[in-house]
Amino acid sequence: MNAILLFLTGLTLFLFGMIELSAGVREHFNNVRIREYFKFAVRKPLYGLITGIVSTILLQSSTATSVLVVGMVSAGLMSFYRSLGILLGADIGTTFTVQLVVWKITDLSPLFILLGGLLWLMGKDRWKSAGQALFYFGIMFFGLSLVSQAAAPLKNHPDVIRFFREANHPLLGVAVGLVIASVIHSSAIPISILVILAQYGWVTLENSLPIVFGANVGTSITAILASFVANVNGKRSALSHFLFKFFGTVICLLFFPFFIGAVRSLSSDVAQQIALGHLLFNLVIVCVFIFMLRPFSCWVERFIPGRAEILPIWPEYLDERSLPNPEEALECVRKELKRELILAQSMYKDTFRLIEDFREGKRKDILYVEFVVNNLRNEVARYLWKISSVPLSEEHSKKLFVYAAIVDDIESIGNHTVNILELCRHRHQRNVDFSRWAFVDLEEIGKLLDENLADALSLIDRRDEEKIKNVTRREEEVDRKVMEARERHLERFHRRICQAEAGPIYVEMLINLERISDHCQNIADFAEELK
Repeated sequence: MNAILLFLTGLTLFLFGMIELSAGVREHFNNVRIREYFKFAVRKPLYGLITGIVSTILLQSSTATSVLVVGMVSAGLMSFYRSLGILLGADIGTTFTVQLVVWKITDLSPLFILLGGLLWLMGKDRWKSAGQALFYFGIMFFGLSLVSQAAAPLKNHPDVIRFFREANHPLLGVAVGLVIASVIHSSAIPISILVILAQYGWVTLENSLPIVFGANVGTSITAILASFVANVNGKRSALSHFLFKFFGTVICLLFFPFFIGAVRSLSSDVAQQIALGHLLFNLVIVCVFIFMLRPFSCWVERFIPGRAEILPIWPEYLDERSLPNPEEALECVRKELKRELILAQSMYKDTFRLIEDFREGKRKDILYVEFVVNNLRNEVARYLWKISSVPLSEEHSKKLFVYAAIVDDIESIGNHTVNILELCRHRHQRNVDFSRWAFVDLEEIGKLLDENLADALSLIDRRDEEKIKNVTRREEEVDRKVMEARERHLERFHRRICQAEAGPIYVEMLINLERISDHCQNIADFAEELK
């Protein structure tokens, strides 16, 4: 019983370290380097392959990479075809974790935990983040060291030896690996445990490789589960990841004796052979599919029919060649501002629908669109800074400062929309009901905002006195309706018509809707300054 508890504790620590390390790295990528990450990944399948390898090594999980890719494809940030190279690379990157176990990095795990903990507690900024990552990295392999300690007393147990010696049917091994990896959403854990068992002499290469194959198939199940709330392209990416693993398993089983011979020729140590078998299996998949991704993607598109829009992450109108001419350059900015506001407008409309009918998959898609809006804001701000470095007329200077203000207002519209989106999720998670009168008030305010956003978009194209007046009139009406809605809600609350839990969520929604209207008014005011 002590051995079992120690074994399960080790697995828990490994999973905990992997999840936290993955979350930390993903947050760092989202905030700092994700723009260059995407820019590099989508150029060529080979670049996607490299990106998949590197991202999986950093995330320490091919599952995390594949789920992230499915989400990006579903949101339209990446085409289905471009995602395939990253998925192939992720499969190779996950072999790095197993190789670290072969190199007995588990023995150094206390050092990683100690050093990472000190940096996390005493460091600042980058050192603090680095210490946190190192701490969780150490926790992962400390968990595996506990697994090794739990296995040691059973080394000479006759029943254990008999189980591993007799369970040698390849299909049984594939099934075992598939089930374990599907349940714990990780292929690295069962394969790393196989390496530890091989170091004790419990398993043979023939026993282990089918489990390795099955674990690789099982790790694709998480992406398939994530695709249930994805659009058609997200489903295609998840299915492709599964098919890569499935056909790789079929090929390697058909040529199993040759595969074993190739692995044995590379090393005489069984633990190292398992790690190399894991790598070779994924290299076989890459070699089979990397040069036929285009026809493969066409076949999957026919198998799962449908169309999905691809949302360009990068500016479409900011032309560096126009910078010497301020008039042309500012026109490029105007077009990009219009595109950014269209995206923010679509975020708002999709979010408003979720107030009544919440769907988690749609929430994730909206968050990816917010990433594009924020990215465009940064690119426009950088482009405006470059324009400011050349001599400008008074008219061009005024237009530059107006555009610099408008781009921030558009980003703020996106930010307040995300606030409403998170409130929708809280309402759904807590099963909080709004009264029918609350929905009526929200609907009226929402229609006014729809009209204000449409007019604000039109004002970026050209100055229109009538539309500026309309935005101002609606803004005043929104302010009045928000105040009245809050008073009516308070009255319903005192009469016990509304749930107590609904109050904070409802009021926060009203505040954020009012803020969106304020930013539409700001855009109208800035438009009035332009000729």
